[in-house]
Amino acid sequence: MSKHPDVKLYDTTLRDGTQGEGVNFSSLDKIRIAKELDAFGIHYIEGGWPGSNPKDVSFFEQAADLEWKHARIAAFGSTRRKDTPVEDDAQVRTLLEAKTPVITFFGKSWRLHVTEILGTTEEENRAMIRDTTRYLKEHGREVVYDAEHFFDGYKDAPEHALATLAAAKEGGADWLVLCDTNGGTLPHEVAEITEIVVKTLGIPVGIHTHDDTGVGVANALAAVLAGATQIQGTANGYGERVGNCNLTTVIPNLQLKMGRPVVPDLSRLTHLSHFVDDLANCAHNIRAPYVGSTAFAHKGGMHVNAVQKVAHSFEHIAPATVGNRQRILVSELSGQSNVLMKADELGLPVEKGSPEALEILKSLKSLEEQGYEFEAAEASFELLIRQHLKTYQPFFDAQEYHCTFRRDGVRDYQACSATVKLVVNGIEQYHVAEGDGPVNALDAALRKALRPAYPHIDEMELEDYKVRIIDSHMGTAAKTRVLILSSADHETWGTVGVSHNIIEASWRALVDSFDYFLTKRRGVDS
Repeated sequence: MSKHPDVKLYDTTLRDGTQGEGVNFSSLDKIRIAKELDAFGIHYIEGGWPGSNPKDVSFFEQAADLEWKHARIAAFGSTRRKDTPVEDDAQVRTLLEAKTPVITFFGKSWRLHVTEILGTTEEENRAMIRDTTRYLKEHGREVVYDAEHFFDGYKDAPEHALATLAAAKEGGADWLVLCDTNGGTLPHEVAEITEIVVKTLGIPVGIHTHDDTGVGVANALAAVLAGATQIQGTANGYGERVGNCNLTTVIPNLQLKMGRPVVPDLSRLTHLSHFVDDLANCAHNIRAPYVGSTAFAHKGGMHVNAVQKVAHSFEHIAPATVGNRQRILVSELSGQSNVLMKADELGLPVEKGSPEALEILKSLKSLEEQGYEFEAAEASFELLIRQHLKTYQPFFDAQEYHCTFRRDGVRDYQACSATVKLVVNGIEQYHVAEGDGPVNALDAALRKALRPAYPHIDEMELEDYKVRIIDSHMGTAAKTRVLILSSADHETWGTVGVSHNIIEASWRALVDSFDYFLTKRRGVDS
């Protein structure tokens, strides 16, 4: 029995994904996501356009100093400009300056774009592709050529489209990636055209699809069946217009349905999906295949009865395979295994069926019902486990806090202050601080109160702050979820708070962040 060639995963969440409406990542977000993708086993991570904006510049600077376990980092750009020697093209030069082992660039496959958009000849277009490829290869890079609008170009003029690919091959490209840029091609067309390219060009071929007709994932899988060995896509399908090929759907389909293993541990998939959503500050798609909260949910009647007897009677895979869980909506049964796995992962083993395990599960479900989510707030979850295991020792008693904001429009003056009252080691601490806003002021006041007992508190920094409205249909009465990211000693952690009051939600997340830091520091000092 012949073995299928390996399929490589190419993630473009940090570049193509950010072109989606409402999707935005900070520099720190991009590094955190890249680390998660790398740990998950993604083969290529595209970081963005070098030099195009400060966030991408910062990403490539940091990425160059980091050690990557699985992934190769790629910079993205375009061919040289028309009628310009490649060595004189500033944009091509920035690709090399990003110091990534992989460079991906796109060129024009569709005659319409060559003549009407670029305003050049077919010969010059091919030279732009060939020259750019050769120049990047001469500088020792792995080169991925993205053939933009390839399927539209092929359907318009097959010989022209194939000739553009041949130009990249002549330049020494390592990959030819066929892009359905407009997302209007159907699976049978993708399969037919990809097979022709694989047979004609004879070098590794990839596929880059968009989901404008709802078949982005199907198109990617069709290309693999036709011989493609690289799939480009984004986490959760983020991308321009309706989005890109969704890697969180493609990956389990490849691994579980087609027998093409691509990642070492598929049980991390749901965590990865929710992690990226949280950092993008986007609501999870509860109906997403494999990773959605309703993907393995059952509600009442014969279905629940059948599932309780034989789970796979109504489940196409075991939910835990992708890190998800079965949910019985009428009674919210199950879920203990997820808690046990996470507790073990955090180094806090809990015995199955123990009173502690049941209490943790009960608390978790209660908090989730209130709007808490812990995918990007593992520090809050660890504190919850410690409290139930009696290994939690509070460092302070937060008794009272107060925030004020004053604005004087006449004198163009505004100020925000916070007052906190804590008991630390039996001593009452009462402090006031000002800040740019209520959270900044609360952070400053907490530090003042904790600093006498814990002088190392200043090693901890608040890195990021995100707010999400949970039940937006309630208008101004809606609940707010606050996610805070903190760091110290090259470690980052997330904490979460939920309340109808945004300041209270922020306070809860902030207190957890300080508590977690002190808990970890106690372990280091002891």
